[in-house]
Amino acid sequence: MSLLLEEVSRDHSPLPPATPEELDAFEQWMGWKLDPDLRAFYLHCNGAKLFKTSTDCPYSIRPLSRIVRARVAILGKRSDDDAHGPASMYALCDLQGGNYVLVDVAQQDNGRYPLIVGNPKAWPDPAARARIAISFSDFLERVLRSKGRPFWLSG
Repeated sequence: MSLLLEEVSRDHSPLPPATPEELDAFEQWMGWKLDPDLRAFYLHCNGAKLFKTSTDCPYSIRPLSRIVRARVAILGKRSDDDAHGPASMYALCDLQGGNYVLVDVAQQDNGRYPLIVGNPKAWPDPAARARIAISFSDFLERVLRSKGRPFWLSG
């Protein structure tokens, strides 16, 4: 993870790091713990714009203060009930074109949360979301190697 974080700092637009106190406050407010990958990322930078140009940014990883339930990010504040999608999914990254990368805190594999792409056009249909990475470090590595393209669409 440290090499990926160095690359984010060197080649992209990271925000200043969150403090341990900010991470603790976030976890207390949300009611779930950041996994080791997310904790390392937010202690390194509290969000980042990846592959940012003067006109666009294909990946904008949200700062802690902007992480909200996926159903709220996609449908608005009035949609924060179970009829509008699972309570365990949170918008972690905004994608160019209006989609989101979501973290599902109800699932863990080796202590890390999976990442899912969410398509607002068909939300909350489960078919509108697909797992794209087994962890945040897996996601970050694949994004950085993709040169800004949506790696889950290639193949």
